Amino acid sequence: MDIYGQMRQEGIEASEYIFSSVLKACASLAGLEKGRQIHSHVIKTRFDSDVYVGSALVDMYGKSGTIDDACQLFDKMPQRNVVSWNAMIASCAQHGHGKKALSFFEKMQFDGFMPNYITFVCLLTACSHAGLVEKGMCYFNSMTRDYGIVPGAEHYACIVDLLGRAGLLVEAEEFMKSIPLKPTASMWGALLGACRVHGNTELGRRAAECLFELDPHHSGTHVLLSNIYAAASRWDDVAKARRVMKDIGMKKEPGRSWIGVKNKEHSFYANDKTHPLTKEIYALLENWSEQMKKVGYASDTNYVLLNVEEKQKEDFLYYHSEKLALAFGLLSIPPGIPIRIMKNLRMCGDCHTYIKFISGIVGREIVVRDTNRFHHFRGNTCSCGDYW
Repeated sequence: MDIYGQMRQEGIEASEYIFSSVLKACASLAGLEKGRQIHSHVIKTRFDSDVYVGSALVDMYGKSGTIDDACQLFDKMPQRNVVSWNAMIASCAQHGHGKKALSFFEKMQFDGFMPNYITFVCLLTACSHAGLVEKGMCYFNSMTRDYGIVPGAEHYACIVDLLGRAGLLVEAEEFMKSIPLKPTASMWGALLGACRVHGNTELGRRAAECLFELDPHHSGTHVLLSNIYAAASRWDDVAKARRVMKDIGMKKEPGRSWIGVKNKEHSFYANDKTHPLTKEIYALLENWSEQMKKVGYASDTNYVLLNVEEKQKEDFLYYHSEKLALAFGLLSIPPGIPIRIMKNLRMCGDCHTYIKFISGIVGREIVVRDTNRFHHFRGNTCSCGDYW
């Protein structure tokens, strides 16, 4: 991005290849505002009709949380290729629009484009995020039979994730035993994550042990295993897992949420009081407290994985990083503009419920991107349908 800015200052014109690369960087950084600026440069230089630049724009808008913009751009593309279709299917997958992704897959073939290896990764991800188990298995089985594509590790990981998210943990483990590859860290990680969500302690322990063999120093595995034990109130095992982390000098990555306002990033951690608007942020959260109770919200303390009293658990939940970022966003961003929050970890279920209620109270669209996907909150509902 810095090099691109320097090029513009020096009057060097960008090519379609430069635009594609810079838009890819915006997508990976979820830099929506910068992406929009570059989009305007693309239009001025008349590269918007280039199929690769157009595909990069679709990908950028999809990964930056504006799926509607991605769809509109895709519809207006004068020509498309397989990369364009993959970008659109992947965008739908990230936003939980599984049926829409499947519709694009069918249209792609109707228009004469053959799906490739990447297409099926995107398609299976879409099925996984939308809970379309039967559809996902049908598409997986069709890969070699109908398209001559040999499934790879990414496809197998998608199926483990598909089954795991749906609570079919035994089936997921059996599937891993049946595949012609040695299960990868991605497969075991998907199974471990599913065990955390669905509370299968024993299978979670086995998955974690396999991950330790593959990558003993990955902090996420230790943290997830500790959380699985904590959810089952196995506090001795929690202590043991944390002791192992301490012994090898490993630290848990703290939950962080951030939000961009006027081209500046504002970061928050749980119980954070370092922001200049801390007083106003906490006052707004206190004000919401009474309103939330009136509309039926109650803290779900099952998401506090500490051996403390119930009141302490409620206090821990109330100042999670995404709630602080949300309060700051509503204080700083004018009405009518969506609030866009990024989270470095999976959003907890209590914060998900909380933001659903807040979206109805304040009448705003709130978009949260966590490590799994985008959540679009409007009018007390979320685009994920509470399935993530």
